[in-house]
Amino acid sequence: MVGFNTRAIHSVTLKEDVHHAIRQPIYSGVAFSFDSAEEQEEAFRGNRPSHMYSRISNPTVEEFENKLRSLEDGIGAIAVASGMAAISNVLITLLEAGDNIIASNALFGGTVSLLKNVLSPLGIEIRFVDLESLSATEAQIDERTRVIFFETIANPQMNVYDIARISQLAEKHHIVVVADSTVTTPYLFKAKSFGVNIVVHSTSKLISGGATSIGGAIVDMGNFDWTHIKKLAKYHRLKAWAFIAKLRKEVFRDLGACLSPHHAYLQSLGLETLSLRVDRSCQNTQQVADYLAGHPSVRQVNYPGLANSPYRSIAKAQFNDRFGSVLSFELADKANSFAFLNRLKIFKRATNLGDNTSLAVHPASTIFVDYSAEDRAAMKVSEGLIRLSVGIEDIEDILQDLEQAL
Repeated sequence: MVGFNTRAIHSVTLKEDVHHAIRQPIYSGVAFSFDSAEEQEEAFRGNRPSHMYSRISNPTVEEFENKLRSLEDGIGAIAVASGMAAISNVLITLLEAGDNIIASNALFGGTVSLLKNVLSPLGIEIRFVDLESLSATEAQIDERTRVIFFETIANPQMNVYDIARISQLAEKHHIVVVADSTVTTPYLFKAKSFGVNIVVHSTSKLISGGATSIGGAIVDMGNFDWTHIKKLAKYHRLKAWAFIAKLRKEVFRDLGACLSPHHAYLQSLGLETLSLRVDRSCQNTQQVADYLAGHPSVRQVNYPGLANSPYRSIAKAQFNDRFGSVLSFELADKANSFAFLNRLKIFKRATNLGDNTSLAVHPASTIFVDYSAEDRAAMKVSEGLIRLSVGIEDIEDILQDLEQAL
């Protein structure tokens, strides 16, 4: 197999462009015609690989899906409208009333809201667990546990789990492992090598290539026996393709959270420079973490690349000898946090991450603002917590900005 960067640039297309364009054009139209009614019927029955309607599939979106599937070494990929759409499509495909999901107790606030406020009222039980303890995790498993869900590096807490051991535990009980790899991307984390079954991404972040567009993606690794998931019974005959078939033909199609062709085009471009940008931002973030760890105003720095981080060795092994481009740190209180944020000049006050631009946010008053003080404390989101997404600017300018703000 050719290397990562070659695959990021050269995708496999089912049909060559009629004008032999080197770069796949944007097919922004809605519908696609057929030479006969018989051909159209075959397409709608799934017996003919054709594009019918852009909510279901589209040539430009398909190219992006093929690139990402190749980079993840999966068997199928579906691009969707956002990272939250990716998570919701996966869980709705796998879970039904009476089932339960084991979720990390350190997750992005929007994901926690989806689990608590959308899935739970549908009769799906959410069991939040500290996945660092395999015994505590296994104690929560029963015959209706269908999914274990976590982020490869928790946002904003920066927890890192032993993913191979979690996958071994899940395999023992025939449970699907779903990993949100937004902050690690397929460049840093080879999900299949660690036993993950499904990967989700918010492609709005690092993959988009500079926060150009909103998007999400789902990749099936092809390494789970779907006969253990009752909700996929209709598709068990398709074996390894059961999940992706139900997702494509029912849940994704009917929920309608499709990725626009224009955004797919931008994100395909983003993939081409992904490794270059990730390398630079990881280098910058390591230097920022080291700087903050030695600053007298900073109480604590959460970054797996720090020498004293309890997650350093496992992160080093899992994430291609890198530690990501996001960190969080503690100041004394909210007032100090706001004063710091308001003095920043290069860092932008924004909630995104993985941008080329360095970003800073106060999670307690933004991403987690709708949660009670007790809930935020349980999720380790304090009033003094700041999250930084470090971009690709010159490191000297980044450090100088932090120095004057602190």
